[in-house]
Amino acid sequence: VISLNMSSHEDVGPILLSAEQIQNRIAELGAEIDRKYQERHQSSETKPQLTFVCVLKGASIFMADLVRQVKTPGNLEFMCLSSYGDSTESSGNIKTIYDFNKDKIKGHHVVIVEDIVDNGYTLQWLIKELNTRNPAVLESCILLRKKDRLKVEAQVDYLGFDIADHFVVGYGLDFAQRFRTLPHIAILREEYYR
Repeated sequence: VISLNMSSHEDVGPILLSAEQIQNRIAELGAEIDRKYQERHQSSETKPQLTFVCVLKGASIFMADLVRQVKTPGNLEFMCLSSYGDSTESSGNIKTIYDFNKDKIKGHHVVIVEDIVDNGYTLQWLIKELNTRNPAVLESCILLRKKDRLKVEAQVDYLGFDIADHFVVGYGLDFAQRFRTLPHIAILREEYYR
């Protein structure tokens, strides 16, 4: 059960997930990624390189904390995609702002690290795009999912939290580039965006 507390940081809105709740869940996700990686590749003579692909900017804080909880050594890659602009709604139109060399994940065990799945369009597009680069395994680790807003099926292998349909900020999530540095996740007050 997720309880709402009032935020003391810029009073952006009630706290949905505390810093402690987030860190506890990330420790569990790291252990789960390790366990599944070892199980999947236990009979392999050579295990594929574990590579995390971070979707900037929102997932950067999440990925930094997550990879420190994963005991299996891994590489880090980064992509920057845009579908929100300064809006509170994803447009579904995905733009690549920054990409890594397409050969970097060939044959690797790849885990996409994403902050939030809202309608599912971005994650669906990203999985399709990264599959063209021939990873050995492609998985996704998502901090937040708004299950009631999904418009397309999106593969989520590791999930932090399912949340209700609120516009949330903090812990990497932003509104018009603000509030990313909150240590917790808060429900943004409507007066910020209405």
